Amino acid sequence: MDLSLDYTKKSLKNIEIIISGSKSESNRLLILQKLFPNITLENLSDSDDTIHLQHALTSKEETIDIGHAGTAMRFLTAFFATDPDSEVILTGSARMQERPIQILVNALRDLGAEISYFKKDGFPPLKIQGKKILKDKVTMNGNVSSQYISSLLLVAPSLPNGLEIELEGEITSAPYLQMTITLLQKLGVKVEWKGQIIKVFPKEQIDPITLTVESDWSSASYFYSLVALSEASELSLSAYDKESLQGDSRLVEIYKEFGVETIFQENGIHLKKVKGFEQTYIELDLIEQPDIAQTIAVTCFGLGIACDLTGLHTLKIKETDRLEALKNELSKLGAEISVTDKSLHLKASHQINSNISIETYNDHRMAMAFAPLSMKVPVKILDAEVVSKSYKHFWQDFDSAFTSISE
Repeated sequence: MDLSLDYTKKSLKNIEIIISGSKSESNRLLILQKLFPNITLENLSDSDDTIHLQHALTSKEETIDIGHAGTAMRFLTAFFATDPDSEVILTGSARMQERPIQILVNALRDLGAEISYFKKDGFPPLKIQGKKILKDKVTMNGNVSSQYISSLLLVAPSLPNGLEIELEGEITSAPYLQMTITLLQKLGVKVEWKGQIIKVFPKEQIDPITLTVESDWSSASYFYSLVALSEASELSLSAYDKESLQGDSRLVEIYKEFGVETIFQENGIHLKKVKGFEQTYIELDLIEQPDIAQTIAVTCFGLGIACDLTGLHTLKIKETDRLEALKNELSKLGAEISVTDKSLHLKASHQINSNISIETYNDHRMAMAFAPLSMKVPVKILDAEVVSKSYKHFWQDFDSAFTSISE
Protein backbone atom coordinates (compact mmCIF):
# COMPACT_ATOMS: atom_id res chain seq x y z
CA MET A 1 0.00 0.00 0.00
CA ASP A 2 1.37 3.39 -1.04
CA LEU A 3 0.01 6.44 0.74
CA SER A 4 -0.15 10.01 -0.61
CA LEU A 5 -0.02 12.58 2.18
CA ASP A 6 -0.84 16.29 1.91
CA TYR A 7 -1.46 18.14 5.17
CA THR A 8 -0.21 21.48 3.87
CA LYS A 9 -3.63 23.08 4.33
CA LYS A 10 -4.30 21.59 7.74
CA SER A 11 -3.23 22.34 11.31
CA LEU A 12 -2.84 20.21 14.40
CA LYS A 13 -5.76 19.67 16.76
CA ASN A 14 -5.22 19.99 20.49
CA ILE A 15 -6.19 16.36 21.17
CA GLU A 16 -4.84 13.39 23.10
CA ILE A 17 -3.37 10.42 21.25
CA ILE A 18 -3.02 7.14 23.14
CA ILE A 19 0.08 5.20 22.11
CA SER A 20 0.48 1.52 22.89
CA GLY A 21 3.11 0.09 25.20
CA SER A 22 6.82 0.24 24.49
CA LYS A 23 7.99 -2.50 22.14
CA SER A 24 11.33 -2.61 23.96
CA GLU A 25 9.75 -3.08 27.38
CA SER A 26 7.05 -5.45 26.10
CA ASN A 27 9.50 -7.82 24.43
CA ARG A 28 11.74 -7.99 27.47
CA LEU A 29 8.82 -8.63 29.78
CA LEU A 30 7.38 -11.38 27.56
CA ILE A 31 10.63 -13.34 27.85
CA LEU A 32 10.61 -12.83 31.62
CA GLN A 33 6.94 -13.83 31.83
CA LYS A 34 7.77 -17.10 30.04
CA LEU A 35 10.50 -17.77 32.62
CA PHE A 36 8.35 -16.61 35.56
CA PRO A 37 4.68 -17.30 34.65
CA ASN A 38 3.20 -15.48 37.65
CA ILE A 39 3.95 -12.13 35.98
CA THR A 40 0.83 -10.33 34.67
CA LEU A 41 1.38 -7.74 31.93
CA GLU A 42 -0.80 -4.76 30.97
CA ASN A 43 -0.59 -2.31 28.03
CA LEU A 44 1.59 -4.58 25.92
CA SER A 45 2.73 -3.24 22.56
CA ASP A 46 0.47 -4.20 19.63
CA SER A 47 3.43 -4.07 17.22
CA ASP A 48 4.19 -6.87 14.75
CA ASP A 49 7.47 -7.52 16.58
CA THR A 50 5.71 -8.15 19.88
CA ILE A 51 3.01 -10.28 18.26
CA HIS A 52 5.68 -12.38 16.52
CA LEU A 53 7.45 -12.86 19.85
CA GLN A 54 4.23 -13.87 21.64
CA HIS A 55 3.44 -16.44 18.96
CA ALA A 56 6.99 -17.82 19.01
CA LEU A 57 6.93 -18.30 22.77
CA THR A 58 3.76 -20.44 22.54
CA SER A 59 4.52 -22.19 19.24
CA LYS A 60 4.89 -25.97 19.06
CA GLU A 61 6.24 -25.84 15.51
CA GLU A 62 9.69 -27.14 14.64
CA THR A 63 10.44 -24.01 12.55
CA ILE A 64 9.65 -20.58 13.95
CA ASP A 65 9.58 -17.62 11.55
CA ILE A 66 9.75 -14.20 13.21
CA GLY A 67 9.61 -12.15 9.99
CA HIS A 68 11.38 -8.79 10.29
CA ALA A 69 11.43 -8.83 14.13
CA GLY A 70 15.08 -8.29 15.01
CA THR A 71 14.49 -8.03 18.76
CA ALA A 72 12.60 -11.31 18.70
CA MET A 73 15.44 -13.01 16.81
CA ARG A 74 18.02 -11.98 19.40
CA PHE A 75 15.90 -12.62 22.51
CA LEU A 76 14.59 -15.98 21.26
CA THR A 77 18.07 -17.20 20.31
CA ALA A 78 19.17 -16.92 23.94
CA PHE A 79 15.83 -18.17 25.29
CA PHE A 80 15.69 -21.36 23.20
CA ALA A 81 19.43 -22.04 23.62
CA THR A 82 19.09 -22.08 27.41
CA ASP A 83 15.80 -24.01 27.56
CA PRO A 84 16.57 -27.76 27.77
CA ASP A 85 13.11 -28.59 26.36
CA SER A 86 13.62 -26.62 23.13
CA GLU A 87 14.64 -27.88 19.71
CA VAL A 88 13.85 -25.37 16.97
CA ILE A 89 14.92 -23.81 13.71
CA LEU A 90 14.68 -20.04 14.17
CA THR A 91 14.33 -18.07 10.93
CA GLY A 92 12.99 -14.79 9.56
CA SER A 93 12.51 -12.67 6.46
CA ALA A 94 15.07 -12.35 3.67
CA ARG A 95 16.38 -9.17 5.30
CA MET A 96 16.56 -10.91 8.69
CA GLN A 97 18.76 -13.57 7.10
CA GLU A 98 21.20 -10.78 6.17
CA ARG A 99 21.40 -9.35 9.69
CA PRO A 100 24.41 -10.63 11.68
CA ILE A 101 23.96 -12.69 14.83
CA GLN A 102 27.38 -14.32 15.16
CA ILE A 103 28.42 -12.26 18.19
CA LEU A 104 25.47 -13.55 20.20
CA VAL A 105 25.83 -17.11 18.92
CA ASN A 106 29.52 -17.12 19.83
CA ALA A 107 28.75 -15.90 23.35
CA LEU A 108 26.11 -18.58 23.83
CA ARG A 109 28.44 -21.26 22.44
CA ASP A 110 31.11 -20.10 24.90
CA LEU A 111 28.58 -20.81 27.63
CA GLY A 112 27.97 -24.30 26.25
CA ALA A 113 24.94 -23.75 24.00
CA GLU A 114 24.36 -25.97 20.97
CA ILE A 115 23.60 -23.71 17.98
CA SER A 116 24.39 -24.27 14.30
CA TYR A 117 23.84 -22.15 11.20
CA PHE A 118 21.23 -23.57 8.84
CA LYS A 119 22.44 -21.66 5.76
CA LYS A 120 25.18 -19.01 5.97
CA ASP A 121 27.66 -18.83 8.85
CA GLY A 122 27.02 -15.83 11.07
CA PHE A 123 23.41 -15.30 10.01
CA PRO A 124 19.94 -16.79 10.59
CA PRO A 125 18.35 -19.28 10.19
CA LEU A 126 19.66 -21.01 13.31
CA LYS A 127 19.23 -24.60 14.45
CA ILE A 128 19.04 -24.55 18.23
CA GLN A 129 19.12 -27.51 20.60
CA GLY A 130 18.34 -26.19 24.06
CA LYS A 131 20.64 -27.21 26.88
CA LYS A 132 21.03 -26.72 30.62
CA ILE A 133 23.74 -24.05 30.88
CA LEU A 134 26.06 -24.40 33.87
CA LYS A 135 28.84 -21.99 32.90
CA ASP A 136 28.36 -18.58 34.48
CA LYS A 137 30.86 -16.23 32.82
CA VAL A 138 31.12 -14.80 29.31
CA THR A 139 32.89 -11.90 27.60
CA MET A 140 31.40 -9.67 24.86
CA ASN A 141 32.29 -6.42 23.14
CA GLY A 142 30.40 -3.53 24.68
CA ASN A 143 29.91 -1.67 21.40
CA VAL A 144 27.63 -4.27 19.81
CA SER A 145 23.84 -4.04 19.67
CA SER A 146 22.49 -3.85 23.21
CA GLN A 147 19.96 -6.53 22.24
CA TYR A 148 22.73 -9.15 22.16
CA ILE A 149 23.65 -8.33 25.75
CA SER A 150 20.05 -7.91 26.92
CA SER A 151 19.14 -11.32 25.50
CA LEU A 152 21.71 -12.90 27.84
CA LEU A 153 20.65 -10.75 30.79
CA LEU A 154 17.01 -11.80 30.40
CA VAL A 155 17.72 -15.54 30.60
CA ALA A 156 20.46 -15.16 33.24
CA PRO A 157 18.24 -15.53 36.36
CA SER A 158 16.93 -18.86 35.02
CA LEU A 159 20.44 -20.32 34.73
CA PRO A 160 21.44 -22.52 37.69
CA ASN A 161 24.50 -20.39 38.46
CA GLY A 162 23.32 -17.04 37.11
CA LEU A 163 25.60 -15.16 34.74
CA GLU A 164 28.48 -12.68 34.78
CA ILE A 165 29.02 -10.69 31.56
CA GLU A 166 32.26 -8.79 31.05
CA LEU A 167 31.92 -6.02 28.46
CA GLU A 168 35.06 -5.03 26.60
CA GLY A 169 35.54 -1.49 25.28
CA GLU A 170 32.95 1.27 24.93
CA ILE A 171 29.39 0.33 25.89
CA THR A 172 26.73 1.18 23.28
CA SER A 173 23.06 1.95 24.09
CA ALA A 174 23.54 1.81 27.87
CA PRO A 175 19.94 2.99 28.53
CA TYR A 176 18.61 -0.21 26.91
CA LEU A 177 20.84 -2.32 29.15
CA GLN A 178 19.67 -0.30 32.16
CA MET A 179 16.07 -0.90 31.09
CA THR A 180 16.67 -4.66 31.10
CA ILE A 181 18.41 -4.54 34.48
CA THR A 182 15.69 -2.37 36.04
CA LEU A 183 12.96 -4.77 34.86
CA LEU A 184 14.88 -7.69 36.37
CA GLN A 185 15.23 -5.81 39.64
CA LYS A 186 11.48 -5.05 39.69
CA LEU A 187 10.96 -8.81 39.76
CA GLY A 188 13.29 -9.21 42.71
CA VAL A 189 16.27 -10.46 40.70
CA LYS A 190 19.62 -9.37 42.15
CA VAL A 191 21.77 -7.59 39.54
CA GLU A 192 25.10 -5.83 40.00
CA TRP A 193 26.60 -3.54 37.34
CA LYS A 194 30.07 -2.34 38.26
CA GLY A 195 32.19 -0.80 35.52
CA GLN A 196 32.47 -3.31 32.67
CA ILE A 197 30.94 -6.25 34.54
CA ILE A 198 27.25 -7.07 34.90
CA LYS A 199 26.38 -9.94 37.24
CA VAL A 200 22.91 -11.48 37.42
CA PHE A 201 22.19 -13.85 40.29
CA PRO A 202 19.99 -16.94 39.83
CA LYS A 203 16.35 -16.88 40.96
CA GLU A 204 14.03 -19.88 40.88
CA GLN A 205 10.74 -18.08 41.42
CA ILE A 206 9.30 -14.63 42.05
CA ASP A 207 6.27 -13.30 43.90
CA PRO A 208 3.17 -12.66 41.75
CA ILE A 209 3.37 -9.19 40.20
CA THR A 210 1.43 -7.04 37.70
CA LEU A 211 3.46 -4.69 35.51
CA THR A 212 2.06 -1.95 33.24
CA VAL A 213 4.16 -1.20 30.16
CA GLU A 214 4.88 2.48 29.58
CA SER A 215 3.95 3.83 26.15
CA ASP A 216 6.67 3.84 23.51
CA TRP A 217 8.87 6.97 23.39
CA SER A 218 10.19 6.12 19.92
CA SER A 219 6.60 6.28 18.68
CA ALA A 220 6.17 9.65 20.38
CA SER A 221 9.06 11.06 18.31
CA TYR A 222 6.92 11.38 15.17
CA PHE A 223 4.44 13.61 17.00
CA TYR A 224 7.29 15.67 18.45
CA SER A 225 8.38 16.17 14.85
CA LEU A 226 4.85 17.23 13.84
CA VAL A 227 4.70 19.86 16.57
CA ALA A 228 8.21 21.08 15.73
CA LEU A 229 7.31 21.49 12.05
CA SER A 230 4.05 23.33 12.85
CA GLU A 231 3.68 27.09 13.26
CA ALA A 232 1.98 26.99 16.67
CA SER A 233 0.43 23.77 17.92
CA GLU A 234 -0.37 21.71 20.98
CA LEU A 235 -0.83 17.94 21.28
CA SER A 236 -1.11 15.45 24.15
CA LEU A 237 0.24 11.89 24.24
CA SER A 238 -0.33 9.12 26.78
CA ALA A 239 0.75 7.16 28.73
CA TYR A 240 4.23 8.43 29.66
CA ASP A 241 6.24 8.70 32.86
CA LYS A 242 8.67 11.45 33.82
CA GLU A 243 10.99 8.80 35.30
CA SER A 244 11.11 6.60 32.20
CA LEU A 245 13.19 3.46 31.63
CA GLN A 246 13.41 4.26 27.91
CA GLY A 247 16.47 6.05 26.57
CA ASP A 248 14.37 7.70 23.85
CA SER A 249 12.72 9.84 26.53
CA ARG A 250 15.66 12.15 25.77
CA LEU A 251 13.23 13.53 23.17
CA VAL A 252 12.08 15.94 25.87
CA GLU A 253 15.53 17.55 25.99
CA ILE A 254 16.34 17.28 22.27
CA TYR A 255 13.11 18.80 20.98
CA LYS A 256 13.51 21.86 23.17
CA GLU A 257 16.15 22.72 20.56
CA PHE A 258 13.37 22.62 17.95
CA GLY A 259 11.00 24.82 19.96
CA VAL A 260 8.86 22.06 21.50
CA GLU A 261 8.02 22.33 25.20
CA THR A 262 7.05 19.13 27.06
CA ILE A 263 4.68 19.40 30.04
CA PHE A 264 4.29 16.22 32.10
CA GLN A 265 0.75 15.51 33.21
CA GLU A 266 -0.77 12.82 35.43
CA ASN A 267 -0.77 10.12 32.77
CA GLY A 268 1.11 11.57 29.83
CA ILE A 269 2.75 14.55 28.18
CA HIS A 270 1.50 17.77 26.58
CA LEU A 271 3.57 19.12 23.67
CA LYS A 272 3.51 22.81 22.81
CA LYS A 273 5.32 24.75 20.07
CA VAL A 274 7.08 27.77 21.54
CA LYS A 275 6.75 31.01 19.57
CA GLY A 276 9.84 32.95 18.55
CA PHE A 277 11.94 29.81 18.12
CA GLU A 278 15.18 30.28 16.21
CA GLN A 279 17.77 27.58 15.58
CA THR A 280 20.23 27.14 12.72
CA TYR A 281 22.47 24.24 13.78
CA ILE A 282 22.40 21.29 16.14
CA GLU A 283 24.99 18.67 17.02
CA LEU A 284 23.91 15.46 18.78
CA ASP A 285 25.59 12.24 19.88
CA LEU A 286 22.82 9.61 19.59
CA ILE A 287 24.85 6.58 20.60
CA GLU A 288 22.27 5.89 23.33
CA GLN A 289 19.20 6.83 21.23
CA PRO A 290 19.85 5.55 17.68
CA ASP A 291 16.17 4.76 17.03
CA ILE A 292 15.19 8.44 16.92
CA ALA A 293 17.98 9.50 14.53
CA GLN A 294 15.75 9.27 11.45
CA THR A 295 13.04 11.43 13.02
CA ILE A 296 15.58 14.06 14.10
CA ALA A 297 17.27 14.19 10.69
CA VAL A 298 13.93 14.74 8.94
CA THR A 299 12.88 17.36 11.52
CA CYS A 300 16.12 19.27 10.90
CA PHE A 301 15.61 19.15 7.16
CA GLY A 302 12.01 20.32 7.45
CA LEU A 303 13.02 23.26 9.65
CA GLY A 304 16.02 24.25 7.51
CA ILE A 305 18.45 23.42 10.33
CA ALA A 306 21.94 22.04 9.71
CA CYS A 307 22.89 19.07 11.86
CA ASP A 308 25.71 16.68 12.66
CA LEU A 309 24.48 13.43 14.19
CA THR A 310 27.00 10.94 15.54
CA GLY A 311 26.99 7.62 17.41
CA LEU A 312 24.96 5.93 14.68
CA HIS A 313 27.03 2.82 13.83
CA THR A 314 24.23 0.40 14.79
CA LEU A 315 21.96 1.89 12.10
CA LYS A 316 23.93 0.00 9.45
CA ILE A 317 22.45 -3.36 10.54
CA LYS A 318 18.83 -2.46 11.21
CA GLU A 319 15.85 -3.31 8.97
CA THR A 320 17.86 -1.55 6.29
CA ASP A 321 21.08 0.48 6.24
CA ARG A 322 19.29 3.46 7.75
CA LEU A 323 22.11 5.92 7.07
CA GLU A 324 22.17 5.21 3.34
CA ALA A 325 18.35 5.16 3.27
CA LEU A 326 18.23 8.62 4.88
CA LYS A 327 20.82 9.93 2.46
CA ASN A 328 18.89 8.59 -0.54
CA GLU A 329 15.47 9.90 0.43
CA LEU A 330 16.50 13.27 1.87
CA SER A 331 18.58 13.89 -1.27
CA LYS A 332 15.48 13.32 -3.41
CA LEU A 333 13.73 15.98 -1.35
CA GLY A 334 16.54 18.44 -2.05
CA ALA A 335 18.82 17.97 0.95
CA GLU A 336 22.58 18.34 0.86
CA ILE A 337 23.59 15.41 3.02
CA SER A 338 26.52 13.08 3.60
CA VAL A 339 26.93 10.00 5.80
CA THR A 340 29.75 7.85 7.11
CA ASP A 341 29.42 4.40 8.67
CA LYS A 342 28.51 6.04 12.00
CA SER A 343 27.39 9.63 11.38
CA LEU A 344 25.10 11.90 9.36
CA HIS A 345 25.83 15.45 8.25
CA LEU A 346 23.07 17.72 6.89
CA LYS A 347 23.44 21.26 5.57
CA ALA A 348 20.72 23.85 6.08
CA SER A 349 18.16 23.83 3.27
CA HIS A 350 15.24 26.18 2.72
CA GLN A 351 13.48 24.41 -0.11
CA ILE A 352 11.74 21.03 -0.08
CA ASN A 353 10.91 19.24 -3.32
CA SER A 354 7.25 18.28 -3.42
CA ASN A 355 5.40 15.12 -4.52
CA ILE A 356 8.46 12.93 -3.91
CA SER A 357 7.92 9.19 -3.39
CA ILE A 358 9.70 8.02 -0.24
CA GLU A 359 11.11 4.50 -0.35
CA THR A 360 10.75 2.79 3.03
CA TYR A 361 13.11 -0.18 2.54
CA ASN A 362 10.98 -2.53 4.70
CA ASP A 363 11.74 -0.13 7.57
CA HIS A 364 8.87 1.11 9.74
CA ARG A 365 10.87 4.10 10.99
CA MET A 366 11.53 5.39 7.48
CA ALA A 367 7.78 5.62 6.83
CA MET A 368 6.95 7.34 10.12
CA ALA A 369 9.96 9.67 10.20
CA PHE A 370 9.13 11.18 6.79
CA ALA A 371 5.37 11.47 7.36
CA PRO A 372 5.53 14.83 9.24
CA LEU A 373 7.06 16.51 6.16
CA SER A 374 3.58 16.31 4.63
CA MET A 375 2.81 19.47 6.64
CA LYS A 376 5.33 21.26 4.42
CA VAL A 377 4.87 19.60 1.01
CA PRO A 378 2.83 16.71 -0.42
CA VAL A 379 4.74 13.40 -0.23
CA LYS A 380 4.02 9.78 -1.09
CA ILE A 381 5.06 7.04 1.36
CA LEU A 382 5.70 3.74 -0.43
CA ASP A 383 4.82 0.46 1.31
CA ALA A 384 3.16 2.48 4.05
CA GLU A 385 1.80 -0.55 5.93
CA VAL A 386 5.37 -1.31 7.07
CA VAL A 387 4.58 0.84 10.14
CA SER A 388 2.78 -2.15 11.71
CA LYS A 389 6.18 -3.51 12.73
CA SER A 390 6.17 -1.15 15.71
CA TYR A 391 3.02 1.04 15.53
CA LYS A 392 0.01 -0.69 14.02
CA HIS A 393 -2.40 2.27 14.16
CA PHE A 394 0.08 4.99 13.21
CA TRP A 395 -1.70 6.27 10.11
CA GLN A 396 -5.06 6.53 11.91
CA ASP A 397 -3.46 8.39 14.83
CA PHE A 398 -1.45 10.60 12.47
CA ASP A 399 -4.55 11.62 10.50
CA SER A 400 -6.60 12.19 13.66
CA ALA A 401 -4.10 14.84 14.79
CA PHE A 402 -5.13 17.23 11.97
CA THR A 403 -7.98 19.58 11.29
CA SER A 404 -8.61 21.78 8.22
CA ILE A 405 -7.30 25.33 8.68
CA SER A 406 -10.76 26.66 7.76
CA GLU A 407 -12.49 24.69 10.53
